[in-house]
Amino acid sequence: MNTIEGENYAIALDEPSARLTMNGTLRLNGLDEYAPVSALLSRLLSLPTAPTLDLTCLGFLNSSGIAVLSKFVIEARTKQVAGLSIIGSETVPWQTKSLRNLQRLMPSLALSWQ
Repeated sequence: MNTIEGENYAIALDEPSARLTMNGTLRLNGLDEYAPVSALLSRLLSLPTAPTLDLTCLGFLNSSGIAVLSKFVIEARTKQVAGLSIIGSETVPWQTKSLRNLQRLMPSLALSWQ
């Protein structure tokens, strides 16, 4: 499955470009409900092209979702994935703080803003 859709969110993985895009408001309850999202993020890391996570249109992510992103970055660091980049939006308050914290987990993470 390359897409996950809910009432207020959509997540799509474009395998040829190794780009995963998250849109909307993501408020799932706990890590169990985030399991399909975690699986898609792990799939992104398995692709042969440098992976990109685009969060520019993700207006809200709860603490469980931020934990999933942290685990994703740690997995990338452990697998020594080269070229991981995350694109965020400086106009979305949660992103400016949380995404910079991800860079602390993996200093080679390329973080850019739109």
